[in-house]
Amino acid sequence: MIAVVRILLRRVALLVPLMLGIVLFVFLVMRFSDVDPASAFFQGANPTPQQLHDFREQHGLLDPLPVRYVHFVGDLLQGDMGTSTLTRAPVLDQITTALPLTLQLTFLGLGIAVVLSLVGGVTAAIYRDRLPDQIIRVVSLTGVAAPGFWLALLMIQYLAVDLGWFPTGGYINPADSFTGWLRTMTLPALALSLPVAAQLTRIVRTSVVEELDKDYVRTAIGSGLPPRVVVGRNVLRNALMNPLTVLGLRVGYLLGGAVVIETIFSLPGMGKLMIDAVKNGDPAVVQGVVLTTATGFVVVNLVIDVLYLLVNPRLREAS
Repeated sequence: MIAVVRILLRRVALLVPLMLGIVLFVFLVMRFSDVDPASAFFQGANPTPQQLHDFREQHGLLDPLPVRYVHFVGDLLQGDMGTSTLTRAPVLDQITTALPLTLQLTFLGLGIAVVLSLVGGVTAAIYRDRLPDQIIRVVSLTGVAAPGFWLALLMIQYLAVDLGWFPTGGYINPADSFTGWLRTMTLPALALSLPVAAQLTRIVRTSVVEELDKDYVRTAIGSGLPPRVVVGRNVLRNALMNPLTVLGLRVGYLLGGAVVIETIFSLPGMGKLMIDAVKNGDPAVVQGVVLTTATGFVVVNLVIDVLYLLVNPRLREAS
């Protein structure tokens, strides 16, 4: 455990320059965009040149770029992401409202993807080159090729419109009705998770097949241990290291894919917040959403690294 804590502290220390780099990249991209914060603030009000100048001076937009970056980082450290030019509300408040729904969608989709990939990948590996394996491989290959937004539209058409099993969109808070929340989140989570589940299924199958071919598995089964015990206790623990590493990258896909899925299903999460901000020319909100999503991606990969250390003692010893 001490080794894990030491490695964790080292990884956290490396996150500081990484986050500063992310903040710098987002800052530069937004500053060189065509959207003028002053014009966006006075959108539709026909401001005078003096009003535009006063706004830029008041908000430090006329300062040199390095000075603006230092002020920007300082504001972020104080929890200030700026003010929306559209709603005049703090960006942090809007993100705090939208983020819980995106996290619900992301982790529900992650759970579905993990369960489907484990069941499908292990089953395909155990029955390799037989009918179950062939069916699972065809289905997973189809899932890899199918984009999430296309699956979302198909689900809306057949499962929501034609069969009426699920609503076509909208959101119900789980505190108001858990069953209602589950009905509104099932289709978005499935559309988001199926491509990831298909990719992970292929990786799990390959890892489990490689592990089943090792000598210790044949020795354990030959000594009389039931195959399900060998697979459950040893094979899965060793075979899931590679899928666990890929899972961290796929969480980033889930966070990014939520932008499109939330828009299709009219879910008031981070994705819809960002799309609305882009359409309405609200740079502060776009900047806040991008920074929050990037931070979430970094944190999730840190958690995946820790889990990888916990299941891989050889890596702990090497570190």
